[in-house]
Amino acid sequence: MTTLPLHAPGTGESTRPARLRHELRAVHGLIHRDLLRLAGQRAHTALMLLHPVLYLLILGGGLAKLIPDSTLGVGYQTYLFPGMLMMTVQTPAILVGIRLITDRQSGYLRELLMAPVSRTTLLLGNCAGGTLVATIQGAVLLSLAGGVGLPYDPLLLALLLTGMALISFTITALALTLAVGLSRPETFHTLLGVMMMPLLFLSGGFFPLQALPGWTHALAAVNPLAHGVDMLRGSIALRAPDAAAAGGLTWAGHPIPLVVEAALLLISGAGALLWAARRFARQE
Repeated sequence: MTTLPLHAPGTGESTRPARLRHELRAVHGLIHRDLLRLAGQRAHTALMLLHPVLYLLILGGGLAKLIPDSTLGVGYQTYLFPGMLMMTVQTPAILVGIRLITDRQSGYLRELLMAPVSRTTLLLGNCAGGTLVATIQGAVLLSLAGGVGLPYDPLLLALLLTGMALISFTITALALTLAVGLSRPETFHTLLGVMMMPLLFLSGGFFPLQALPGWTHALAAVNPLAHGVDMLRGSIALRAPDAAAAGGLTWAGHPIPLVVEAALLLISGAGALLWAARRFARQE
């Protein structure tokens, strides 16, 4: 168990820079706890990675023989790859919300709240740790890029890694927003199942959004997962035009710039985290 740093009263740490360092040490302690958990649960991590890999190799390989390349602009496995990157970071990011509920049930959260740091700092530490762990797991799947026809271009890999970090942050913040007011993990799982399935199908990760009914396009336009997948596909199109998929999100018929989609994800995650922090601060 990682203990958060404490300081004795009257030691002169009442100044603003000292207080900031104290809060940052608390965030570091929570991130370190998540990294220790990742290192100690290798089998669990491998099983979480197995799911998107099977989707990519078996489902993608099977449908690749049925869907002509001309329909998507690329082979189906290449088209599916950004969606699988999103799925890879989604699971560990969501687990942050489940851990918040189980920490409350076990009493560990009460111990954390006794530390001389703000509740917002504790929530930020949980979000930062979940984002980092999810991004690390997503980076492992990047090793399969060559198997789906993508080049191992350093800038492309950096863009994809940055995109996964933004997606991880947004999903982690949304999971914390959902979990902060719940006391039972079963309720969290039920709500998650109701919410995540439409978000996944409206993300464009499995099939083009243009193939969906027209009324779903407005829903996809406000779906953060759709912007995440579209940003990953845009990164591929930027560095590997031959592997660029057809379709994607548009505004008035024009593709959305990568910077705009990155900003939308960042704003969505930050807004969700601020709302979760306000609710968390009001709890007893």
